[in-house]
Amino acid sequence: MQFPEGKWGCVVAMLNAASKGRKAAFCDKTVVCRGGKAGLGFQTLEKGTKEYFLSTGEKGPKAGEFYKKSPQLARNYMSEIPEPTSKEYVVFVPLNELLADQHPDAVVFLANADQISGLATLANYDKKTQDHVKVLFGAGCVQAIRYPMAEEEKNGDCCYIGLTDPSARKCIDKDILSFSIPWHRFLEMEEEAEGSFLTKESWNQIARRIVS
Repeated sequence: MQFPEGKWGCVVAMLNAASKGRKAAFCDKTVVCRGGKAGLGFQTLEKGTKEYFLSTGEKGPKAGEFYKKSPQLARNYMSEIPEPTSKEYVVFVPLNELLADQHPDAVVFLANADQISGLATLANYDKKTQDHVKVLFGAGCVQAIRYPMAEEEKNGDCCYIGLTDPSARKCIDKDILSFSIPWHRFLEMEEEAEGSFLTKESWNQIARRIVS
């Protein structure tokens, strides 16, 4: 699936569809939403009116979202979004359809609270420090996609809980958040899973509740 050129659509809606077994492709020409362009790494957020849209709405054609108290705080956020990549396309592929030689940037789970508890615990299981899962402010696609993509680019180990963006939540079920893992870290976590709490009775009780 892809958006027609020039027609607005939310990247998170495509992410939700991909979690249900679809494939979705994006390029700069097919993503109209400026937040979506930043979330997929195609462009930066241009300052001028966007910081007002994210905050007080005092400038520009749209009412403010009031996600930041002031335009300056919104500018700070915009400046902290990782820089664009050189990628021409971004593609969402169900994990079980990856080819053996494909190397994605990240794995994104759409997960409930029980599943996130397991993923967050596993993300810190083999680490000396306890800060390998972050929740950062951002547009839903920035949280779920751009942050973990950038983490993979720098070979970092941090995972990200996302989709706390109220504007994106209308595209997903009410009890779902995202948990995003840079690809190399996903492979490490997969290797560690068998010897971890995931094989013990405390987790098995939760697992039975997840599948029931």
